[in-house]
Amino acid sequence: MGWAVCPIRFAKEGDRFFIGQSAVRRRPIISGADLAPSLSRGGPRLPPFLRCLPASSPSPRRSCSAAMFVSDCRREFYDVIVSQRVLLLVASDVDALCACKILQALFQCDHVPYTLVPVSGWQELETAFLEHKDQFKYFVFINCGANVDLLEILQPEEDTVFFVCDSHRPINVVNVYNDTQIKLLVKQDDDLDVPAYDDIFRDDEDEEEDSENESDGSEPSEKRRRFEEDVIERTMKRRQRREWEARRREILFDYEQYEYHGTSSAMVMFDLAWMMSKDLNDMLWWAIVGLTDQWVQDKITQMKYVTDIGILQRHVSRHNHRNEDEENSLSIDCMRIAFEYDLRLALYQHWSLYESLCNTSYTSASLKLWSVQGQKRLQEFLADMGLPLKQVKQKFNSMDMSLKENLREMIEESASKFGMKDLRVQTFSIHFGFKNKFSASDIVYAAVSLMENIEKEGPEAANFIKALDSLSRGNLDKLHQGLNLAKKQLRAIHQTIASCICTNLVISQGPFLYCSLMEGTPDVKLFSKPVSLCLLSKYLLKSFVCSTKNKRCKLLPLIMAAPMDVEQGTVIMVGIPPEMESSDKKNFFGRAFEKAADSTNSRTLHNHFDMSSE
Repeated sequence: MGWAVCPIRFAKEGDRFFIGQSAVRRRPIISGADLAPSLSRGGPRLPPFLRCLPASSPSPRRSCSAAMFVSDCRREFYDVIVSQRVLLLVASDVDALCACKILQALFQCDHVPYTLVPVSGWQELETAFLEHKDQFKYFVFINCGANVDLLEILQPEEDTVFFVCDSHRPINVVNVYNDTQIKLLVKQDDDLDVPAYDDIFRDDEDEEEDSENESDGSEPSEKRRRFEEDVIERTMKRRQRREWEARRREILFDYEQYEYHGTSSAMVMFDLAWMMSKDLNDMLWWAIVGLTDQWVQDKITQMKYVTDIGILQRHVSRHNHRNEDEENSLSIDCMRIAFEYDLRLALYQHWSLYESLCNTSYTSASLKLWSVQGQKRLQEFLADMGLPLKQVKQKFNSMDMSLKENLREMIEESASKFGMKDLRVQTFSIHFGFKNKFSASDIVYAAVSLMENIEKEGPEAANFIKALDSLSRGNLDKLHQGLNLAKKQLRAIHQTIASCICTNLVISQGPFLYCSLMEGTPDVKLFSKPVSLCLLSKYLLKSFVCSTKNKRCKLLPLIMAAPMDVEQGTVIMVGIPPEMESSDKKNFFGRAFEKAADSTNSRTLHNHFDMSSE
């Protein structure tokens, strides 16, 4: 991956950029090897929580297995905080919302007093901590905090304890090896690849050379010999230290150069509820929605998604079996979760089939619907299925029952003829009584749209609470409001994609593709929000790869920029890795943005929890 230096060639001296999905704002990057930032000033010394060791103490021997990953969430996490006041700091993404809902339900069961504070970036996180640090001893971070040195950023008191449930990877090594204040709630079977303790930490050594009074050459030969041996020994120690430091920089560079995502935080919290035998159907559904959020936003590989779907499917079977004999299993207000192979069409059960086909990234890119030829292919696709336009353009619920019964099989059969072989996906749906049915992806789209709603001016916390409430089955009105907003968002995304491709706004800048939305572009205000801009960027790259005939461009990453605040002249930017089927979903742009901002002397704010784009 050789794009770390060049992607910001367009950045001008003194420009002010907001890098929407970049790395933590701390030390600038100077050279390629320094992309993995040093963990302490002045060289590789012990982290603060180990500096109290006497100088003569041997360096602690630790492995990743001995690091502070919480192995028993009930005993080491929940039982510790159940009798305390807790502050929840929750990131603004759907997976975090779902994890928060599960934890709130557990707190409600055990009457745990807590305060919830939504945080959308590092600035809000620091502000929230400073405002509440005197009132709380225990803090729970959900989808924030794992990938930075929390002790350095927040400077907590010694008795403060942070519980961090975060899917962002890689985890900062100081957080990993802290055994007093930071407890990590992560899946033990995640592939973390954390460096060994002795490879990155060592005791401070007293390297001050003892000054000895030298005479005019009259010192004894024995004293001269010992002096020469000491010089040789100190020289060897310095050489060994330089070699260790060089190796350490290489190890940290390899470990920290890519950003990716681990197991959904909602699934981690559901495992806790399951261990405590308090796993309700609602909690299971929130875990499903949290995983689906990672899939919708392309944060995890298909293999990871299928594996976690299998885990949740076993829980669904267990819950359904448990509810078979209950009297209310068929009541009008019952809740039933079902595993199914569904169509990869966004919101189609709450929209028209035609609109869903036009505004789903997969079908729009495959059929090239931004072109006249693509519209003809869509008509041919519908004709091949034998579906009249009158039927597909009305609401899905109003279609003839005879057509809906075999719709999935008809679409899958015709889709394979048009090169859309992956139109079927494993997912879950939920039924509230007899009338309301939603797929997991419907909930994700609705919650994202409510969180990033730009139609009403107001505090972002209000949008966060609306999105949180929409996850409860008692707030179907807010969920339907979110679905309507999601339709507008998807239309705006695909209209913008069509405009970018038809007007050749996606240009090749050598080792990367670049696209910038101008002020005055329709719906440009929507794309000042990070999740919406990320969805636009990923869908645009997918569509561009399908439309271009340049084979080299199909292997390039994309940098996307959009106006953030017109009055201040700020821009939000995200970087998307190349669109490849075998992609491991790892992103290098966080470090690349840091280096480019430093080399161009640009004013930047790395404020989002994703160190690079999702």
